Amino acid sequence: MTKKKGIFDVSIKAELLKPKEQIAKGMNAEKALSTIHRQMTLNGYRERTLKDYNVIFNHFLEATGIKYLEEITVDTIYKWLDSMNVSASTKSIRLKCLKAVLSKCYNNGWLPTKFWLTIQIKVDKKIKTGAKQNDLNVLLSLLDTSTFIGLRDAVAILTLYKTGVRINTLGQIRESHINFNDKSLNLDGSIMKNHNTLKLPLDEQLIELYKVLIEQNEKIRSYYKQDNDFIFITQRGTTINTKSTNNAISKQLSKYAKRYDLPNINAHAIRRAYAKSLYDKGANIALISKALGHSNLAVTTQYLDLEPDEVAENLRDFL
Repeated sequence: MTKKKGIFDVSIKAELLKPKEQIAKGMNAEKALSTIHRQMTLNGYRERTLKDYNVIFNHFLEATGIKYLEEITVDTIYKWLDSMNVSASTKSIRLKCLKAVLSKCYNNGWLPTKFWLTIQIKVDKKIKTGAKQNDLNVLLSLLDTSTFIGLRDAVAILTLYKTGVRINTLGQIRESHINFNDKSLNLDGSIMKNHNTLKLPLDEQLIELYKVLIEQNEKIRSYYKQDNDFIFITQRGTTINTKSTNNAISKQLSKYAKRYDLPNINAHAIRRAYAKSLYDKGANIALISKALGHSNLAVTTQYLDLEPDEVAENLRDFL
């Protein structure tokens, strides 16, 4: 005989009677990071970027005790930021990385909103200036180009100044990237930070220097029985740690800066000098941005280090 349901009888779903800890809490944070890591690897992200994402997101989880993505809130992010005894600039960099991971979680459908977009850290940015052309001329005049290291470093400095390539890209330039017929440097996406191909013009001086350097490279590789076709190699014919920003060329620049008392000689300063040189010769910011491989014009304007009076004077021409 079926029992009649009374007015006060309640129909309860079985899962509601489970202990709270047994109820599904959504996507596990560590599992989410693992999936994102695989996605980024397939999309060709650099090893350095993948490592940064892992380290910073795991640090966030450890500092907050979070296990599931749905536990992440504005408050937990601020708690994480407050736990760091680092500069505002470092916090800003780490926050940017965390936001990138959370955005990928959102894109995968694991988070309903981008609540983290409102979180900002105020940082007083110090604009870095470019190397002075006179300092570069002094340095080049002091290098002993009758030696292999002197020749290699001189060509590297001129390449940085005349093409604006990044220091880690410089270390990955191969003979096949140089077109001697149309005098151009053709860089494929695999060695570029933004993964886009880039074609840059070369002047007669660099073309001739590359020919001399390649000839010396062949002698060294043959002597030490090395097999590679990189333009910039060590004195034993090996690569210069091609994907590192602190490679042999970078270390040489630091050594020269101290030895010859040239305070602003480094790869990044030379890259900025390249940008300013283009601007001074009349190139527009969009063209300079393309040459530098930037995805954001705001970054390019920082490279140019324009004085307020200079900006006003240039804008006057368009009134």
